[in-house]
Amino acid sequence: MINDVEGSEQARTATRRTVLTRDLRAICAVVAVPVLMQMMAPKSAFARDGGDDGGHHGHGGDDGGHHGHGGDDSGPDGGHGSHGGNCFLRGTRISTVAGERRVEDLAIGDLVPTVFGGTRPIQWIGRFRRVRSDPAKPWVKMARPVRIARSALAPNVPSSDLYVTQGHALLFDDLLIPAGSLINGTTISLYAAEEHDELEFFHIKLETHDVIYAEGAPCETLLQVDETMSNFADYVREHGASEAQAVYCAAIVCNGVRSELRTRIRSLMLPWLGPQKFDDIRLRLEERAMAMV
Repeated sequence: MINDVEGSEQARTATRRTVLTRDLRAICAVVAVPVLMQMMAPKSAFARDGGDDGGHHGHGGDDGGHHGHGGDDSGPDGGHGSHGGNCFLRGTRISTVAGERRVEDLAIGDLVPTVFGGTRPIQWIGRFRRVRSDPAKPWVKMARPVRIARSALAPNVPSSDLYVTQGHALLFDDLLIPAGSLINGTTISLYAAEEHDELEFFHIKLETHDVIYAEGAPCETLLQVDETMSNFADYVREHGASEAQAVYCAAIVCNGVRSELRTRIRSLMLPWLGPQKFDDIRLRLEERAMAMV
């Protein structure tokens, strides 16, 4: 019995070490990118770092905004919106009161079950495409969506492989975490999309931020519509201008480059500060991934 306990603790320690190693690599990558940008294009790099956290949810700032665009992305491989926002890949099944429907078949006014607001109508649906500039070359990393394998989060959650943009947050224990911050290389990974030269994504917006179900997994809706979206004018005519700073329905971590850097540095200090909810969630997913492989 003691050996079993010791073995279990050793396995958990090894799993934590794997997660923390990944954090260290992510920190190095986050720090290196702006430095390289500054070296290659000092003026543009400085300009991109002039806003707030922005990052995964695009309120201006480091990443150039992950909320992406309502229409076609400009530039090769997704251009300036290459990170995308909280968007679902075409074909994703969304839970509605009438059953699951593919995201491209949804319409404004359709009723969807939500975590915080009960049954609510869809207020707006946006879409954008990413086009691979050279079919002979792989998609650039920032343009690729995250693949969350069936049952990666819990038994039969998601019920089928789920594909979302890297900045799209999922809900765990009342905490929102962007999919890109959960990548483990096995059950949660970047989708190569080698068989596609074009990827189409869809935003779903309710009147206020909430969490809906995609392939059975709890995923956030679009926080707010902004002027970078091609059909922004249509939205404003119908609903008026978005709030300057919309409110999240739950606490969110890793929301932008600086926020992610802080969170991952905090995780590296586990031996001294102890684990927080983010750390426990990732450890749980890592253990599940190891059991599934």
